[in-house]
Amino acid sequence: MIGSRIKELRKQKRLTITELAKRAGVSKSYLSYIERDVQKNPSLQFLTKISKPLDTSIEYLLGEEKTDTITNEILDKEWTKLLMKAIDDGLSKEDFREIQNFIKFRNWKNDHIKNEGGNNIDNVTKQ
Repeated sequence: MIGSRIKELRKQKRLTITELAKRAGVSKSYLSYIERDVQKNPSLQFLTKISKPLDTSIEYLLGEEKTDTITNEILDKEWTKLLMKAIDDGLSKEDFREIQNFIKFRNWKNDHIKNEGGNNIDNVTKQ
């Protein structure tokens, strides 16, 4: 699924695998493995690098649908206090995004491992 989304976005941008790999700073062969679903468990670092030249989010690459609607939810007092404390402690927006992306990746990976019955390395070595 991740590979097909990357491939679809790459083709929409009319990029070759070589061009995308160069723009993202990733290995062309590894990108090819991801697109062909030979490797199904890319790292958060890879997803971060590849999402930028594709103008997409890690969430979309991990399977969430694109949404153009903005939800206007009101933060409760506890969330507001937590965010203000984090800002006072020096947490930047970029730091927050990285933490958020890590948590989403970790959750996706845990779900993926549960659904696949183990990680890809285990599955490959068993064959």
